[in-house]
Amino acid sequence: MAVLERQGLTSQRRGERLARLEALLQESGPARLEEAARQLGVSSMTLRRDLARPGLAESRGLALLGGHVVPARASPRPGPYALEREQDQHAAAKRQAAQHAARLVREGDTLFIDCGTTTPHLVQALPPGLALTVVCYALNIATLLARRPNTRLVLLGGLYHPGATTFSSDESLASLRRLRLNTAFLSAAGVDAAQGATCVHFNEVPVKQMALAGAAQRVLVVDGSKLGQLRPAYFAPLSAFSRIVTDASAPEAAQAALRDAGCPLDVAPPAP
Repeated sequence: MAVLERQGLTSQRRGERLARLEALLQESGPARLEEAARQLGVSSMTLRRDLARPGLAESRGLALLGGHVVPARASPRPGPYALEREQDQHAAAKRQAAQHAARLVREGDTLFIDCGTTTPHLVQALPPGLALTVVCYALNIATLLARRPNTRLVLLGGLYHPGATTFSSDESLASLRRLRLNTAFLSAAGVDAAQGATCVHFNEVPVKQMALAGAAQRVLVVDGSKLGQLRPAYFAPLSAFSRIVTDASAPEAAQAALRDAGCPLDVAPPAP
């Protein structure tokens, strides 16, 4: 067989594999590289080479991230909470709180950055020149960090949860348990002086708690609308946090309730 003919056949097979992979991800969501290769009947090295060819994976809307094959533009499925619906709610307030929290980051830090719609603003506010190690378990956070220079990304994998684009597994908790963090930046859907910090998804609770346990500095970052709210999945008392960073939109009564309870509240100044 002529060289050009063999190259054409190889290219055709590669295209067919990626088409099957695209269909697999549309049906089941992100997959570990090894599992995806097994379902396609090839080695993980072959699939890795396919995805590494310039422009080929992108043309199919695929990406290799942290040992997982993921849609390049992951769209969460509808549900009680969907990241896509939530990300534009109170966006300016989230940005304000996140930018204020980013001031705490120092050169060489190892960080944990939680899932949600406030923490992407935190990633975007990180000074670009700092060399950092960042641990995360959410696809939207990992995607932003992967574009950032001087950043060592640790993506905790496992079962994919489309509503919040997060991963969970016993193995990821074990990995997080072995890490020591300079700062853990946590998010919450509810912050109540008496009932503590709460979120919507129960699968996030063990990850948040493990990050809190391994961090020297524990920072809760929320926009003002979360103060005084209560959600079903409790993960920590407010005394667990070194500080609670919020924005100037937080209601005065809610701020007063937290301060009266002895919470270390840090309110970002109003945007100019």
